[in-house]
Amino acid sequence: MPQVPAAPLKRITSEALLVRSVPYGETDLVVQLLTESDGRLGAIVRGGRKSQKRVGGALEPFHTIRVELEDKGRELATLKEARLSRVRTGIATSLEALDAAGAALRWARQLCPPRTPEPAAWGTLTHLLDALDGGVAHPKVELAAAALRLLADVGYALDLDRCVGCGKPRPAGRPAYVDAARGGIVCTSCGGARRLVEAELLDVARAAQGGDGSRITQAHAAAILAIVEEAMGAHAGIEA
Repeated sequence: MPQVPAAPLKRITSEALLVRSVPYGETDLVVQLLTESDGRLGAIVRGGRKSQKRVGGALEPFHTIRVELEDKGRELATLKEARLSRVRTGIATSLEALDAAGAALRWARQLCPPRTPEPAAWGTLTHLLDALDGGVAHPKVELAAAALRLLADVGYALDLDRCVGCGKPRPAGRPAYVDAARGGIVCTSCGGARRLVEAELLDVARAAQGGDGSRITQAHAAAILAIVEEAMGAHAGIEA
């Protein structure tokens, strides 16, 4: 019986964010990394629970790390080395910032497909983490803006201009029903939705999704996060 040729070895050197780490066996770790170059990758860290030789204490959330991986195309690559590239200790000084950063990494782990570069999502996440590290006054406001952009980055942007059913434009200055699971506004002719959103919030959210989150207030943030988490639950199984 002919042997199946082994997959070629790919060496990856990239900036990365640690989005999950779990013990494996007695001494190893299995980590999920969002890499700048290759997207989300699972990797095994041999001896990672006992020795810091290869990782030097770099496998902590919120920091940007520089990783070297060996990838044979299997479910898990092998992490050969990791070192700190951008330290964000300021996040740990605020419980609200910690919660916001943790939510963002959880979303990235579940929204970003494996082995698919997502440069826009990478930029959104690192920008958010930098802002939280810098001690922003209202972390949830920053998180809400980033959440809308992250949905758009991975192809799940909410349509806040026209009905997702029939394409009818939203009248300016009027509230509209939003079904985040369906992807945006649903007019009454198409059945509407349980969530009626004021025109001001729709305008603010649309601007933030396009990259301008300057108009989001704390009151807006809570409503936006509820809408975004509904969308994430539909697309990636993320529980609100």
